[in-house]
Amino acid sequence: MGLFVYGTTTIEWVFQVEPNLKRHYITVERGRPVLLRGRAISEDEQRQLIRQRARWIRERLKQVNQPCKEMYVTGSRILYRGKTWYCQVQAAAELSKPQVRFRNSRFFIQSPQGESISRTALKPALEVFYRDKAQEKLLPRVRHWQRATGLQAVSARLFKFKGRWASCSDDNILEFHPRCMELSPSVMDYVIIHELCHTVEKSHSPAFWHLVEKHYPNWQRCHGEIERLGVEV
Repeated sequence: MGLFVYGTTTIEWVFQVEPNLKRHYITVERGRPVLLRGRAISEDEQRQLIRQRARWIRERLKQVNQPCKEMYVTGSRILYRGKTWYCQVQAAAELSKPQVRFRNSRFFIQSPQGESISRTALKPALEVFYRDKAQEKLLPRVRHWQRATGLQAVSARLFKFKGRWASCSDDNILEFHPRCMELSPSVMDYVIIHELCHTVEKSHSPAFWHLVEKHYPNWQRCHGEIERLGVEV
């Protein structure tokens, strides 16, 4: 790790070799050292690049580390598929409401509010994002696990619960909260299998857990993660 002092700001950076990049890139994230990445160069050359962008880095550090947790800015992180991903906020005054995209392992937010956006303003756009991804990824996994286990539901759909991830009705209709897309793929699979097992065993009886164990031996680790999140399944 390198150190560069710019006025009253001490900039810590780490260097990541990525030989395929044509130039060097600097990324600033909340609570982390500055990331400099690109082809291999000496520490003196790294320091020179940091020095050249020091003013920008200082301002960006102030922005991403601001104490207000109610705003998303470039460098904030959003939870998706069990990980938090770098977020880039782009001003988009021409839009009436924010838009959220995920590509190249980062979130891109177009914000009518400028280069930051409140959590309240972003919430509807994030809900649309999770719902679209659940349609694309979660519901096909339900069909996959129905084929793999032989357990059959009447149908599966999305539903915005309060305080739970999913449910199985008495009529064997499965419902999943779109925010299941925040879970890692393995935990999401566990939630699906959990609900499919309820098509046979309605209560959390020993027979139910035996059925879960049969179809998903890794269920206990995943169930522990669900319990840590404090949401029922």
